[in-house]
Amino acid sequence: MTYETALAKIHSLLTFGSRPGLDRMRELLRRLGNPQDRLRYIHVAGTNGKGSTCAVLSSVLTAAGYQTGLFISPYITDFRERIQINNEMISEETLTAAVEETFPVLEQLREEGIIITEFEYVNALQFVIHANAGCDIVVLETGMGGLLDCTNVIKPPLCAVITAIGLDHTAILGDTIEKIAEQKCGILKKGSAVVTSRQETAAMRVIEATAEGLQIPLIKTEDLPVEVLEMSLAGSRFKLNNEEYFLRLSGAHQIENASSALSALFYLRNKGELSFTNGHIREGLRKATNPARLELLGSDPVVLLDGAHNPNGIAALEKAIKRFLPGAPVTCVMGMLADKDIDSSIALLKGLFRRVYTVPVNNPRALDSPSLAEKFRVVYDDVTAFEDVKAAFDAAVQTAKAENGAVLICGSLYLAGEIRPYILKN
Repeated sequence: MTYETALAKIHSLLTFGSRPGLDRMRELLRRLGNPQDRLRYIHVAGTNGKGSTCAVLSSVLTAAGYQTGLFISPYITDFRERIQINNEMISEETLTAAVEETFPVLEQLREEGIIITEFEYVNALQFVIHANAGCDIVVLETGMGGLLDCTNVIKPPLCAVITAIGLDHTAILGDTIEKIAEQKCGILKKGSAVVTSRQETAAMRVIEATAEGLQIPLIKTEDLPVEVLEMSLAGSRFKLNNEEYFLRLSGAHQIENASSALSALFYLRNKGELSFTNGHIREGLRKATNPARLELLGSDPVVLLDGAHNPNGIAALEKAIKRFLPGAPVTCVMGMLADKDIDSSIALLKGLFRRVYTVPVNNPRALDSPSLAEKFRVVYDDVTAFEDVKAAFDAAVQTAKAENGAVLICGSLYLAGEIRPYILKN
């Protein structure tokens, strides 16, 4: 089997969509020998910040010498970003061998009327690959929700982390913060512990009640004594316990995400589950990366790539633009999926940009460029609909150079994945 064939087999499962529930996943893993039971985890759920929190956790653990598995979604440019060991994508050969070993089990299940979705299968693959690699610990990001997310087949993790909760995937997870928080809290298990980022009051009440009901420790990042010294598009310097650190990820929201990761790590060190030094923290924070999260890809002009696609993420982006580019003429290149809360996101972006270029997103759920442009014209006068993402980016760069401005590409991680290689190449 070639790598291309392996990817084709994985993506062939997309046709089965998303199906919440754990029974199919448990049966698949049972037939694969329950590889998930051979591993230890830090399990991460939330609406925004999951990927960055996972990146920091993985980076610090790798710096400390642990064989560290990482499972994240979605990927930006290479499918193998989803399954990493020691902050490196697995090899094409490793993925191909895992598909060759496991795909016949899927075909047998299908003959029995049990349909496995793509996300379920990719999750099973990472369990197999990380178990075969003998990982000491796996940083495991949920896909959607938590309670019925197929990552939730694991036994109690060393620790669970709940990042910022907001309104997203409301048709599946619920249309209130409380309902969504209940789904996220589904990953909490008796015998474990939970770390939570700063939350809206309604979400925090649900987390507190769930932790109390399970009688597990609740650690809040707001209790971590972080003193911010400096923030820029290149990253942030902060002080913690009289030690100074540099976080490569930029924005106040990334300091919060790093605080969630560090709170979990400190708790596990105090419990005797992990061992690491301040030097390991320093190295891990300095090396942590997460593409398309306020990512600085150019300086002349400034080019920023961000995958924010819901009001919670857009609000963090708004604060970053106001802080790092105050008064600068910013050209925004934006594409979004039609099932997102587009109107609320646009309202948050009012007054931030000189102009907006709307673009299509290569996804069947995308809103077409002209329709997105019409929505933007409610709050902006200078709006242009493009049908080609690269042409929009090139036009934005040319304009930004002429007026000493900046370019921001945002609205969808799918859009980020499409344009990022082009930006890096050019």
